[in-house]
Amino acid sequence: MKASLFITCIIDQFYPEIGESVVHVLQKLGVDLDFPDGQTCCGQPAFNNGFWSDAQPLAKRFLMEFQNSPTIIVPSGSCASMIRVFYQELLHDYPDLLSIASTTAPKVFELSEFIVDVIGVEKLSPNPSNPLSKTTYHESCHLRRELGARTQARTLIKALPSVDLIEMKQAEVCCGFGGTFAVKYSDISGAMLQDKVAHISDTGADTVVSCDSGCLMQIGGGLEMQKRPIRPMHIAQILDKALVDSTI
Repeated sequence: MKASLFITCIIDQFYPEIGESVVHVLQKLGVDLDFPDGQTCCGQPAFNNGFWSDAQPLAKRFLMEFQNSPTIIVPSGSCASMIRVFYQELLHDYPDLLSIASTTAPKVFELSEFIVDVIGVEKLSPNPSNPLSKTTYHESCHLRRELGARTQARTLIKALPSVDLIEMKQAEVCCGFGGTFAVKYSDISGAMLQDKVAHISDTGADTVVSCDSGCLMQIGGGLEMQKRPIRPMHIAQILDKALVDSTI
Protein backbone atom coordinates (compact mmCIF):
# COMPACT_ATOMS: atom_id res chain seq x y z
CA MET A 1 0.00 0.00 0.00
CA LYS A 2 1.25 3.49 -0.87
CA ALA A 3 1.06 6.35 1.63
CA SER A 4 2.63 9.73 2.37
CA LEU A 5 4.09 10.65 5.74
CA PHE A 6 3.53 14.03 7.39
CA ILE A 7 6.00 14.63 10.23
CA THR A 8 4.88 17.14 12.84
CA CYS A 9 6.82 20.17 14.08
CA ILE A 10 7.47 18.70 17.52
CA ILE A 11 8.81 15.46 16.08
CA ASP A 12 10.92 17.31 13.52
CA GLN A 13 12.39 19.77 16.01
CA PHE A 14 12.54 17.81 19.28
CA TYR A 15 11.99 14.08 18.71
CA PRO A 16 13.48 12.98 15.37
CA GLU A 17 13.91 9.50 16.85
CA ILE A 18 10.12 9.17 16.91
CA GLY A 19 10.03 9.99 13.20
CA GLU A 20 12.61 7.27 12.57
CA SER A 21 10.50 4.76 14.50
CA VAL A 22 7.41 5.73 12.50
CA VAL A 23 9.25 4.98 9.26
CA HIS A 24 10.67 1.71 10.61
CA VAL A 25 7.25 0.46 11.75
CA LEU A 26 5.51 1.34 8.49
CA GLN A 27 8.28 -0.30 6.48
CA LYS A 28 8.01 -3.45 8.62
CA LEU A 29 4.29 -3.47 7.86
CA GLY A 30 4.97 -3.30 4.13
CA VAL A 31 3.84 0.28 3.48
CA ASP A 32 5.34 1.94 0.39
CA LEU A 33 6.08 5.27 2.03
CA ASP A 34 6.99 8.64 0.54
CA PHE A 35 7.89 11.90 2.23
CA PRO A 36 6.92 15.12 0.41
CA ASP A 37 9.97 17.28 1.11
CA GLY A 38 8.14 20.61 0.80
CA GLN A 39 6.03 19.94 3.89
CA THR A 40 6.10 22.21 6.92
CA CYS A 41 3.78 23.04 9.86
CA CYS A 42 0.08 22.21 9.46
CA GLY A 43 -0.79 25.59 11.01
CA GLN A 44 -2.24 24.34 14.27
CA PRO A 45 -0.25 26.57 16.71
CA ALA A 46 -1.26 29.74 14.85
CA PHE A 47 -4.86 28.55 14.47
CA ASN A 48 -5.24 27.70 18.15
CA ASN A 49 -3.93 31.12 19.14
CA GLY A 50 -6.27 33.02 16.86
CA PHE A 51 -3.73 33.94 14.18
CA TRP A 52 -5.76 32.55 11.31
CA SER A 53 -4.11 34.76 8.70
CA ASP A 54 -0.82 33.06 9.60
CA ALA A 55 -2.33 29.57 9.72
CA GLN A 56 -4.04 29.78 6.32
CA PRO A 57 -0.86 29.89 4.16
CA LEU A 58 0.46 26.88 6.09
CA ALA A 59 -2.76 24.99 5.47
CA LYS A 60 -2.57 25.88 1.79
CA ARG A 61 1.01 24.63 1.60
CA PHE A 62 0.04 21.35 3.23
CA LEU A 63 -2.83 20.84 0.82
CA MET A 64 -0.67 21.59 -2.21
CA GLU A 65 2.00 19.18 -1.03
CA PHE A 66 -0.35 16.31 -0.19
CA GLN A 67 -3.40 16.71 -2.42
CA ASN A 68 -2.27 13.89 -4.74
CA SER A 69 -1.32 11.50 -1.94
CA PRO A 70 -3.58 8.43 -1.79
CA THR A 71 -3.25 8.19 2.01
CA ILE A 72 -1.64 10.55 4.51
CA ILE A 73 -0.23 9.23 7.79
CA VAL A 74 0.25 11.62 10.72
CA PRO A 75 1.94 10.42 13.96
CA SER A 76 -0.11 12.84 16.05
CA GLY A 77 -3.78 12.99 16.97
CA SER A 78 -3.73 16.78 17.29
CA CYS A 79 -2.15 17.47 13.90
CA ALA A 80 -4.36 14.88 12.22
CA SER A 81 -7.35 16.63 13.81
CA MET A 82 -6.18 20.00 12.54
CA ILE A 83 -6.09 18.73 8.97
CA ARG A 84 -9.10 16.45 9.05
CA VAL A 85 -11.43 18.57 11.18
CA PHE A 86 -10.32 22.18 11.64
CA TYR A 87 -9.27 23.01 8.08
CA GLN A 88 -13.00 23.14 7.35
CA GLU A 89 -13.29 26.07 9.77
CA LEU A 90 -9.97 27.72 8.95
CA LEU A 91 -10.59 27.81 5.18
CA HIS A 92 -14.33 28.50 5.07
CA ASP A 93 -13.77 31.83 3.23
CA TYR A 94 -11.64 30.18 0.53
CA PRO A 95 -13.92 27.91 -1.55
CA ASP A 96 -11.17 26.47 -3.75
CA LEU A 97 -8.98 25.51 -0.81
CA LEU A 98 -11.99 24.31 1.16
CA SER A 99 -12.84 21.95 -1.68
CA ILE A 100 -9.32 20.49 -1.64
CA ALA A 101 -9.43 20.25 2.16
CA SER A 102 -12.73 18.35 1.98
CA THR A 103 -11.24 15.91 -0.52
CA THR A 104 -8.05 15.51 1.50
CA ALA A 105 -9.63 15.02 4.94
CA PRO A 106 -10.83 11.41 4.41
CA LYS A 107 -7.29 10.41 3.39
CA VAL A 108 -5.72 11.60 6.67
CA PHE A 109 -5.10 9.05 9.44
CA GLU A 110 -3.29 9.19 12.74
CA LEU A 111 -0.67 6.43 12.91
CA SER A 112 -2.53 3.96 15.14
CA GLU A 113 -5.74 4.53 13.16
CA PHE A 114 -3.90 3.73 9.95
CA ILE A 115 -2.32 0.52 11.25
CA VAL A 116 -5.53 -0.85 12.78
CA ASP A 117 -8.31 0.58 10.61
CA VAL A 118 -6.68 0.86 7.18
CA ILE A 119 -4.19 -1.99 6.83
CA GLY A 120 -5.96 -4.14 9.41
CA VAL A 121 -3.18 -5.58 11.52
CA GLU A 122 -4.47 -8.72 13.22
CA LYS A 123 -1.47 -9.79 15.24
CA LEU A 124 2.10 -8.74 15.90
CA SER A 125 5.00 -11.12 16.30
CA PRO A 126 7.20 -10.30 19.28
CA ASN A 127 10.90 -9.66 19.30
CA PRO A 128 12.16 -12.64 21.35
CA SER A 129 14.97 -10.54 22.83
CA ASN A 130 12.58 -7.84 24.03
CA PRO A 131 11.98 -8.06 27.82
CA LEU A 132 8.50 -7.85 29.30
CA SER A 133 7.43 -4.26 29.83
CA LYS A 134 4.69 -3.03 32.14
CA THR A 135 3.06 -0.22 30.19
CA THR A 136 0.25 2.24 30.74
CA TYR A 137 -1.47 4.38 28.11
CA HIS A 138 -2.39 8.08 28.09
CA GLU A 139 -5.12 9.14 25.65
CA SER A 140 -4.40 12.44 23.95
CA CYS A 141 -7.31 14.85 23.80
CA HIS A 142 -7.64 15.44 20.05
CA LEU A 143 -7.17 11.77 19.24
CA ARG A 144 -10.04 10.82 21.52
CA ARG A 145 -12.39 13.77 21.17
CA GLU A 146 -11.92 15.01 17.60
CA LEU A 147 -10.97 11.79 15.79
CA GLY A 148 -12.91 9.41 18.02
CA ALA A 149 -9.94 7.02 18.07
CA ARG A 150 -10.30 5.42 21.49
CA THR A 151 -9.33 1.80 20.88
CA GLN A 152 -6.69 1.61 18.15
CA ALA A 153 -3.58 2.36 20.22
CA ARG A 154 -4.74 -0.04 22.94
CA THR A 155 -5.33 -2.71 20.30
CA LEU A 156 -1.73 -2.39 19.15
CA ILE A 157 -0.27 -2.36 22.66
CA LYS A 158 -2.30 -5.42 23.65
CA ALA A 159 -1.16 -7.18 20.48
CA LEU A 160 2.45 -7.09 21.70
CA PRO A 161 3.10 -10.24 23.79
CA SER A 162 6.10 -8.58 25.43
CA VAL A 163 3.95 -5.76 26.81
CA ASP A 164 1.62 -5.90 29.80
CA LEU A 165 -0.90 -3.04 29.48
CA ILE A 166 -1.99 -1.66 32.86
CA GLU A 167 -4.76 0.92 32.63
CA MET A 168 -4.33 4.08 34.68
CA LYS A 169 -7.11 6.02 36.35
CA GLN A 170 -8.49 8.84 34.21
CA ALA A 171 -6.44 7.84 31.17
CA GLU A 172 -8.73 10.03 29.05
CA VAL A 173 -8.13 13.21 31.09
CA CYS A 174 -5.87 15.91 29.64
CA CYS A 175 -2.24 15.97 30.80
CA GLY A 176 -2.28 19.78 30.85
CA PHE A 177 -0.12 20.44 27.81
CA GLY A 178 -2.47 21.91 25.20
CA GLY A 179 0.33 23.76 23.41
CA THR A 180 0.41 27.34 24.64
CA PHE A 181 -2.15 26.45 27.34
CA ALA A 182 0.78 25.14 29.40
CA VAL A 183 2.43 28.56 29.10
CA LYS A 184 -0.59 30.85 29.47
CA TYR A 185 -2.15 28.88 32.31
CA SER A 186 0.91 27.30 33.88
CA ASP A 187 -0.63 26.85 37.34
CA ILE A 188 -3.62 24.96 35.97
CA SER A 189 -1.41 22.99 33.59
CA GLY A 190 0.93 22.07 36.43
CA ALA A 191 -1.92 20.85 38.62
CA MET A 192 -3.27 18.70 35.79
CA LEU A 193 0.20 17.29 35.22
CA GLN A 194 0.56 16.44 38.91
CA ASP A 195 -2.62 14.37 38.73
CA LYS A 196 -1.51 12.65 35.55
CA VAL A 197 1.91 11.73 36.94
CA ALA A 198 0.28 10.37 40.11
CA HIS A 199 -2.10 8.16 38.11
CA ILE A 200 0.76 6.90 35.94
CA SER A 201 2.91 6.12 38.96
CA ASP A 202 0.07 4.31 40.73
CA THR A 203 -0.02 1.67 37.96
CA GLY A 204 3.51 0.47 38.71
CA ALA A 205 4.31 0.67 35.01
CA ASP A 206 7.84 1.27 33.76
CA THR A 207 6.62 2.88 30.51
CA VAL A 208 3.86 5.33 29.57
CA VAL A 209 2.77 5.38 25.94
CA SER A 210 0.90 8.09 24.04
CA CYS A 211 0.24 8.92 20.39
CA ASP A 212 1.17 12.61 20.67
CA SER A 213 4.63 14.03 21.22
CA GLY A 214 3.23 17.12 22.94
CA CYS A 215 1.71 14.95 25.64
CA LEU A 216 4.95 13.02 25.97
CA MET A 217 6.91 16.26 26.35
CA GLN A 218 4.58 17.39 29.15
CA ILE A 219 4.39 14.04 30.90
CA GLY A 220 8.09 13.33 30.45
CA GLY A 221 8.94 16.65 32.08
CA GLY A 222 6.67 15.89 35.02
CA LEU A 223 8.15 12.42 35.50
CA GLU A 224 11.68 13.80 35.36
CA MET A 225 10.98 16.58 37.87
CA GLN A 226 9.56 14.04 40.30
CA LYS A 227 12.41 11.61 39.56
CA ARG A 228 10.00 8.86 38.58
CA PRO A 229 11.74 5.95 36.80
CA ILE A 230 9.08 5.74 34.10
CA ARG A 231 9.91 6.10 30.44
CA PRO A 232 7.61 8.10 28.12
CA MET A 233 7.34 6.52 24.65
CA HIS A 234 5.44 7.28 21.47
CA ILE A 235 3.30 4.43 20.14
CA ALA A 236 5.69 4.20 17.18
CA GLN A 237 8.66 3.67 19.48
CA ILE A 238 7.15 0.81 21.45
CA LEU A 239 6.05 -0.85 18.21
CA ASP A 240 9.48 -0.33 16.65
CA LYS A 241 11.17 -1.84 19.70
CA ALA A 242 8.89 -4.87 19.94
CA LEU A 243 7.92 -5.58 16.34
CA VAL A 244 9.69 -8.17 14.24
CA ASP A 245 7.01 -9.04 11.69
CA SER A 246 3.24 -8.86 11.32
CA THR A 247 0.29 -10.65 9.86
CA ILE A 248 -2.02 -8.27 8.03
